[in-house]
Amino acid sequence: MAGEMILELKNIKKVFGSVTALSGVHLQIKKGQVHTLLGENGAGKSTLMKIISGVHQPDEGEIIWKGEQIKVANPKDAQMKGISIIYQELSLCANLSVADNIFANREPMKGMFIDDNELNVAAKKLLEQIELDITPTTLVKELSISQKQMVEIAKALSFQSEVIIMDEPTSALSSRETEVLFRIIDKLKANGTAIIYISHRMDELMRISDEITVMRDGTYIGTVKKEETDINRLIRMMVGRELKDIYPKRDYEVSGETLLEVAGYTKKGLYENINLQLKKGEIVGIFGLMGAGRSDVAKAIFGISPPESGTMAIKGVPAYIARPQDAISRKIAFITESRREQGLVVSDTVKRNITMISIDKLMGKLGLIRDKKETEIAQEAVRALNVKTSSIDQTVNHLSGGNQQKIVLAKWLETQPEILILDEPTRGIDIGSKNEIYRLMRKLAKEGVGIIMISSELSEVLFMSDRMLIMRDKKIVAELDPASTTQDEVMLYATGGK
Repeated sequence: MAGEMILELKNIKKVFGSVTALSGVHLQIKKGQVHTLLGENGAGKSTLMKIISGVHQPDEGEIIWKGEQIKVANPKDAQMKGISIIYQELSLCANLSVADNIFANREPMKGMFIDDNELNVAAKKLLEQIELDITPTTLVKELSISQKQMVEIAKALSFQSEVIIMDEPTSALSSRETEVLFRIIDKLKANGTAIIYISHRMDELMRISDEITVMRDGTYIGTVKKEETDINRLIRMMVGRELKDIYPKRDYEVSGETLLEVAGYTKKGLYENINLQLKKGEIVGIFGLMGAGRSDVAKAIFGISPPESGTMAIKGVPAYIARPQDAISRKIAFITESRREQGLVVSDTVKRNITMISIDKLMGKLGLIRDKKETEIAQEAVRALNVKTSSIDQTVNHLSGGNQQKIVLAKWLETQPEILILDEPTRGIDIGSKNEIYRLMRKLAKEGVGIIMISSELSEVLFMSDRMLIMRDKKIVAELDPASTTQDEVMLYATGGK
C-alpha cells in the first residue's frame, strides 16, 4: 500500500579510520513514493546509499526492512531483499552487448549454454519500456553517454526491486530521456515501488519528490514534504545561503575587443551556418535541447570536428583549426562534458592530471621532468581552486565530482587560455562546488578570458551569461539578452514554438 513504511534507518553511524562519515542519520522510505536525498558532495549521501545497498556495514544504528531489523550483508544480499542501485558513475562492460550487461550473471540458460534468444527478447522488452531505440545486441562501447545511462536504468528495472536508489540518474540524459525516466518513475510509484532519488538539480527534485531529506557534513538536517517547502529553504538547509547568492554578479565591464569570430561554420549532420562572436571578458551561453548541436559547435571550434565550410578569425586574424593542437597553440581550451571519460586519467594522481597538457614547460635540459617544478604547479593549482584532496599524489578517482571538475579546469588553466570553452561545467556536482566554479568563471572573465559556456541548466545560462545563443536542429535560432528574457521565451525558441 502506498505510504506504508518499507525501509527505515535509525541513528546510522559510519567511521573510516579517524573520519566520521555519518553520525546520527535517519531515513524513512515509504512504498509508492519518491524520497529525495539532498546534500553537497561530502555530505554522506553516497556512504549512506552504500550502507543500504550492502557495500558498507554501519558501525552503529539500525536498518529496518518491512518492520524487522536486518543486516544487509553485501550487494547481492541487497538485491535478493529487493533493493537495487543505479550509480552515477556507469558500471557497464563496454565490450559486451546491451542484453549481456542488463542480465549479467543472471542470463537465461538452455542446458549448459546461455539462451541468447530469450536473453535478447527480455532485454528488448526493457528497452521498449524505457523508450530506448537500440537493439539488445548492440555493444555498449557504441552507445552515447546518455544511452549508457538508460541501459543502467533498464538493468535496475530488470531486478523488479521494491526499493530503487537512483544516484544522479539524469546527469547525462537529454530532456526527452529525462521525461521518459519520470514516466517510468510514475509507473513504479503506481506499482508501490519506493524510489530513493539523489540529484543536484533543484527544479527536478521539486517536480518528482514526495519527501526530501537534507544532509550536511555526514549528519541528518531534516526531512520535509515537497509541497511544504521551496528551493530557497532547501538550499538554506543544505549550505546556509540563498539561491540568489549561488550565482555571483558581474562587477566588471566587458571589453569591446573581439577574441573569436566564427562565420558560416557548417558540417553536414552536425552543425549548420554557425555564426558567433566572443569578446574579451565575455561569457556567451549556448542553450538547446539534447541533439541541438551544442557540443558539436564546441568541438568544431576546438578542432575535434572541423567544418566543411565557413571561416574563423582570432583577434581579427584569419585562422583554421584543423585539430586540437592547433586550438591549444592559439590559446583555446576545451573542458569536455564527460570529465571522467575524456577529461581525466582517473587512475593517475592529482599532480599528473594537472600538469599533463603543460608537460613541456616542466622538462629539464636532459628531457626529464623537473619533479620540484611539477609539484609546485600542482600545489598552487590545488590551492587556487580550493581542491579538496589529501595530497597531490592522491588518485583522482577518489575525489568527489566537484573536485574532479576543478582538476580538469586546473589542467587547462595551466595552458593560460584566452578562450575557454566549458561544456556542461557543473554537471553532477553539488551547489557549493557549482558556486566555486561560477566564481572562477567570473574571475577569469574579469581578467579578460572569453568564455563559451554550454549548459543544459537553463537557470545557469540565464544567471551566468552576458549573451545567450539558442540552438535547435543544428542551428543557432536566436540570440537573447539574459537580463531581459524569460525561461518560457528561451524554451519556445529551443523547442520550435517560436
